[in-house]
Amino acid sequence: MGLIDRIASQVIGRDVVAGEIAIVKVDIVYAQDGTAPLVIDVIENELNVGKLVAADRSYFFIDHLAPAPHVAAASIHKKMRSFAKKYGLKLFDAGYGISHQVVVEEGIVRPGMIVIGADSHTPTVGAIGAYATGVGSTDAAIAMAYGELWLRIPVTIKMVLTGTIPKGVYSKDIIHAIISEFKTDGMIGRAVEFHGDVLRRLSIDSRMTLTNMCTEMGAESAIVPVDEVTLKWLSEHGYTIARKIENFGEYIDTIPIDVSRLEPMIATPPDVDNVMSIGEIEGIEIDQVFIGSCTNGRLEDIEVAAKILRNRRISEGVRCIVAPASRKVYIEALRMGYIDILIEAGCIIAPPTCGPCVGAHMGLLAEGEVAVATTNRNFTGRMGHRESKVYLASPATAAASAIEGRIADPRKYLP
Repeated sequence: MGLIDRIASQVIGRDVVAGEIAIVKVDIVYAQDGTAPLVIDVIENELNVGKLVAADRSYFFIDHLAPAPHVAAASIHKKMRSFAKKYGLKLFDAGYGISHQVVVEEGIVRPGMIVIGADSHTPTVGAIGAYATGVGSTDAAIAMAYGELWLRIPVTIKMVLTGTIPKGVYSKDIIHAIISEFKTDGMIGRAVEFHGDVLRRLSIDSRMTLTNMCTEMGAESAIVPVDEVTLKWLSEHGYTIARKIENFGEYIDTIPIDVSRLEPMIATPPDVDNVMSIGEIEGIEIDQVFIGSCTNGRLEDIEVAAKILRNRRISEGVRCIVAPASRKVYIEALRMGYIDILIEAGCIIAPPTCGPCVGAHMGLLAEGEVAVATTNRNFTGRMGHRESKVYLASPATAAASAIEGRIADPRKYLP
């Protein structure tokens, strides 16, 4: 049994097996402004409950259309605020941050929890040892209303990261290489559990990038076991383990991943699994760079971009948008001087928002425009016009590309 099986077994009070459908008590459930309206409609018009059993474990986030770019979005936000007040949910309003980032940094999600999110990238929070999975709005509504939900326990693939991380290679490059091998459907119905010596050199920020993009392989969940890195992070933030899980170690498959020969990797349009090394694609001219999102908008990501852009300017005719993943990240980046460096380099600093990533606002692409983004998807029309193109890269590659006005190798800018 993998870690996810053990968490579910402890919550249920008996051993569960992969493939089993089980009713579990949910520790945390959340929804964002793209999915919360249907959650509200289901609760009020279909379930007809007077109160929510899991109100104290339920959260709304205004992060996708934040701040509201049009009246329709403003109306959705008003509806969410009213519902949260009526039923006693905690609502994180526009500007507070992206849901997956906030639930981790605020200590809402802790190791050993079962977390349900009405968002496909909910597995991001598995980076700290939680069993997290994305569901539809109806299932999220049921979890909020009754505090329980049925889950089909996924089989677990153990991925062992080995080797030495080369210069200029980051967790985004590692997960791009993995997705390139297993493709967008390679983990459907499965969960990914990360292990290996490489993890000891990856921060919680970096681990969240790994678990975030497992969704792009179809994985139902992704998780990193609690180790010394996790324990140190918990101690620094004053958080505790919700459930201590031991005695796991049986997996449907174990896959070694050697990172030693990796280069900066780019996911080329129109598919996340269409991955090339920087040497194969360097030089393509670009119009925009976006550094942010639930994939790479954390402090570590802003720091590496600032180090590359220090005392440099972005290329003439290129827009470089930077959006911290949360208000806390924004404040810390200000304190560290990173925001000053980025502004002086010519960057546009956006509030914490998912807007550019999902093609909602604050950075849409016109017909024929090309962007390098640190986001997780590059489907046709993802960030704007259907005839635009999005190349996915690490924050380092994105920053280097902003300087040159074309897809560029970040290694020349690193000490």
